Amino acid sequence: MREEMLRMERVTYKSQGETGLYNFSMTIWAGEILGLIPVNNYGLETLLLLLKQNLPLHYGYVYYHEKLINDWKKPGSGMNRISIIQNKSCLAKDLTVADNIFVLRPGFKKWFMQPEVLKKQLIPFMEDIGITISADAYVDELTTFEKFVVELLKAVVAGSRLIVLENIGTFISDDELVKLHEILRHYAQEGISFLYITSHHEEARQFCDRTAFMMNGQITKYFEVGDRTPDTLFLPGVADYDRWVRQQFEVQEEEGKSGAAFEIKSLYHGNLRNFSLRVEAGECLVIQDLDNGALKDLFSLLEGETQRSGQLLIDGEAVRPGKDRRLAVIQELPTETMIFHNMSYLDNLCFNMDHRFKRIWFAKGVKKSVAGEYGALLGEDVFYQKVEDLTQQQKYDLVYTRILLQNPRIVFCVQPFKQAEVSIRSHIWELLERFLKKGIAVVILAVNLADSLALADRLVRVKYGSVQEIYNKEDFIKLPVDTPWLYLYKEKYALEMEKQREKAKEK
Repeated sequence: MREEMLRMERVTYKSQGETGLYNFSMTIWAGEILGLIPVNNYGLETLLLLLKQNLPLHYGYVYYHEKLINDWKKPGSGMNRISIIQNKSCLAKDLTVADNIFVLRPGFKKWFMQPEVLKKQLIPFMEDIGITISADAYVDELTTFEKFVVELLKAVVAGSRLIVLENIGTFISDDELVKLHEILRHYAQEGISFLYITSHHEEARQFCDRTAFMMNGQITKYFEVGDRTPDTLFLPGVADYDRWVRQQFEVQEEEGKSGAAFEIKSLYHGNLRNFSLRVEAGECLVIQDLDNGALKDLFSLLEGETQRSGQLLIDGEAVRPGKDRRLAVIQELPTETMIFHNMSYLDNLCFNMDHRFKRIWFAKGVKKSVAGEYGALLGEDVFYQKVEDLTQQQKYDLVYTRILLQNPRIVFCVQPFKQAEVSIRSHIWELLERFLKKGIAVVILAVNLADSLALADRLVRVKYGSVQEIYNKEDFIKLPVDTPWLYLYKEKYALEMEKQREKAKEK
């Protein structure tokens, strides 16, 4: 008989008058990897909160390890031994790997630490999963993937029988994702369960035993590992998303390019080795970092760090990143990193216009003109709101419109779809399309492809700091089968090939 690891039965949770989960039910078996795809993010934060901590429920029951730990009649108390690993590391960066795994765990009561003993204790755990990380290494020195492995080992050592992984695919490379799958399978065979939260069915079906779809605080559908799933999942939001992708194909066929806007020639910087790149005006180029070794260095360069050697050119002229407004960067999670809460909405919007109007901060007439021109697009009310009170979509509108007002020749976007729900992703596409329609080149920096291919004219795959492969749009059908939305490209170009065959027969 299979053992239940977690069962949430008809859980309803309310906080400050708002319902985070309503009649929510979910079961995870011992040794199972359950994929969870939130069609929208409603209720996801509440779910993670209830897994970590037993808060008073409006109704329902929660069982962990087949024991009732929380119910609406007699609320449980305290924290649960369930680990949640997200994009932001919870490790102490100034401590060593061994200290993080063994010392900073619940139940560690020794007064005196013996580093050599901790090292010896760590060795069998590393050998068990075939990974080598020095016990003496400080967390701040580790790669993103190594930090993830340390967090995973910390959860296992702490005795967590259920580990939640949220959007792991957005911050580790394809090669590292393969290693991750092997590690998770190893621990699943030992009876540890995993809840694997991802935005894409293609990623979940690679190795999850079952996949659940969550929408508006409820589980709406389960797919077993052997089930055949339709290419388009018939769920509200996803159908709109699919239709929008198809429309983009037709729009892009009519758009032309007009000469090089940006070039990188023989660049050496950090992990980048003899890196060269050319981007056309109005082109959307996706750069995929296959080993998570190049994007950090490229981003630091774009932010103004001096390169060792090589050239960066805009319209054939040398450019100084960080100081030249012809080059713009939209950071990862821009609604958190690119909005100034101590400034008004209008000041945030005009922040990058100083090169166009030298005294922009004193030119009230200019800012008033901007508000009048963009009020219909952004909404008249936003100019009177505090920026922290804006919705997620309004925050994205603010950041992307600020860059549009900057009027650059090229925009670099760092993982623009990261942690964005389905409706927001399609809106980000529309915001990026505005740049392309104005002839502004767009370069998307990505660890995995996620939703980037829908706008892309070309894909450049980088490994070991240099370009490994270049795919034009017609070559996208050659990509791995689990690439999100790949079936649309296969469908499109299969149709074109059929038309070409028909024409050949007529001749």
